[in-house]
Amino acid sequence: MAEFNMFINDVVDGARRDMVEAGYTQLESMEDVEQTLGEKGTTLVMVNSVCGCAGGIARPAAAYMRNYETKPNRFVTVFAGQDKEATARAREYFEGYGPSSPSFALLKDGEIQMMIERHEIEGHEPIQVVQKLEQAFDTYCK
Repeated sequence: MAEFNMFINDVVDGARRDMVEAGYTQLESMEDVEQTLGEKGTTLVMVNSVCGCAGGIARPAAAYMRNYETKPNRFVTVFAGQDKEATARAREYFEGYGPSSPSFALLKDGEIQMMIERHEIEGHEPIQVVQKLEQAFDTYCK
């Protein structure tokens, strides 16, 4: 069991590192979430997870979006299953959507504008997720 826990910790650390290296700010507490998601402007929230298939699609798409011409004011991430209170608080902002990880939520002035849920990520190519995010950025971030 100790070997399994070490494996999971390595997977979690790698998934966190991917997002930080991509330029996303980690929100690890309820206070971090409240302070950041309550700010004026646009915020992309990437709900990270250790899910191999969907996470392996979502994280590269998330990294790519940092280079897109039209961008939100902030790029942040919460980690489902790891930073449980922060993730639960972030999900309160995603009114009308159930828990989904990985996923992307675009907020404007603290209000949900659009969401890409796990079922729209899993089984798709990263470019398909990128195209949905580009459309959302072009609509809400200008």
